[in-house]
Amino acid sequence: MPSAKEAAEIYRNEMSSFLRDLIRIPGTSSQERGKVERAAQQMKSLGFDKVEIDAMGNLLGWIGQGEKTICFDGHIDTVGVGNAANWNFDPFDGFESETEIGGRGASDQLGGVVSAIYGAKIMKDLGLLDKSLKILVTATVQEEDCDGLNWQYIIAEEKIRPEFVVITEPTDGKVNIGQRGRMEIRVDVKGVSCHGSAPERGDNAIYKMGEILADLQDLAKRLKDDPFLGKGTLAVSEIFSTSPSRCAVADSCSISIDRRLTAGETWESALEEIRNLPSSAKHSASVSMYSYDKPSYTGLSYPTECYFPAWVLERSHPVASAVTGAHRELYGEPVVDKWTFSTNGVSIMGRSGIPCIGFGPGKEAQAHAPNEITWKDDLVKCAAVYALVPSYWLKATN
Repeated sequence: MPSAKEAAEIYRNEMSSFLRDLIRIPGTSSQERGKVERAAQQMKSLGFDKVEIDAMGNLLGWIGQGEKTICFDGHIDTVGVGNAANWNFDPFDGFESETEIGGRGASDQLGGVVSAIYGAKIMKDLGLLDKSLKILVTATVQEEDCDGLNWQYIIAEEKIRPEFVVITEPTDGKVNIGQRGRMEIRVDVKGVSCHGSAPERGDNAIYKMGEILADLQDLAKRLKDDPFLGKGTLAVSEIFSTSPSRCAVADSCSISIDRRLTAGETWESALEEIRNLPSSAKHSASVSMYSYDKPSYTGLSYPTECYFPAWVLERSHPVASAVTGAHRELYGEPVVDKWTFSTNGVSIMGRSGIPCIGFGPGKEAQAHAPNEITWKDDLVKCAAVYALVPSYWLKATN
């Protein structure tokens, strides 16, 4: 019987072919049906014990019959293409070389879905799954629009609460044990319109917002810095205004802020920091958090506030020991790090306290970029490590 490493190598070509199939099917958030159906087909062909699609459209594939669940999660939606002129190849046909696969979603994060499915298959092939356990592989939806919304639904509505979750987002070959959180903030100010030929008769909302923008730049320099997760950040990402015409003073102005939250920061503290700016008080600014209620591809709307908490797993946690131990056996001592971006862990661990850890094929810098690629070696390596994680977790907890 082959080892986990040898078995993963046997499936190299199958994994590459499956990933290219997924890339060829467009599937931005709320448009994932085709990708989900193709992945479900693959699970069934590989002998998963149960394959189901929930009411939100998340794909759930099960192997084993034990009482304790270990999950490997990957989101199956992708961002759009952006400016097609920036691509050197068709983002949906992609390309394949001896070592790489290109296309939208190759690293972020269809490769992780592929490796998770084959990692579970290898567990079954080699009899690596203890009878006390069952494996859940999830291909989740709407992550790019609202990370963690899928797991809010799975935990609350499907009543699934795994022992832990391995997040298969790209980790550059490292094992990631945390990430900053984030939230989406809106700031509104009001003005009074008048004819542009006599602006002194009105109250220009854009000028008011200009003062707030200057204070926000100063606030960004003072945000909390965590030794591991790094500094909290804010970025003004959008600005809107209204006026009766281009020949009139603006009577309202609004901005959107992408706020990244480090350890110890909360949504309440982030809103209060902006409300307490001198310019916010001076101009009676309204500071609020966005919400999300866009329906999934099944038509289900599951409203939530746009708050995504930070999380960190202790390096000594049994889950960290399981993943680093499996990696150590197969490929040597891993580097332990964190993500810069956000993942479904914001709900799984950030909201619900279920331990999370990250290990996935591809590189973080490829996410949302033109000419996105991943590496075949990564697909193989991750599938092999995944196959050993459950047995290492049992060792760490017994």
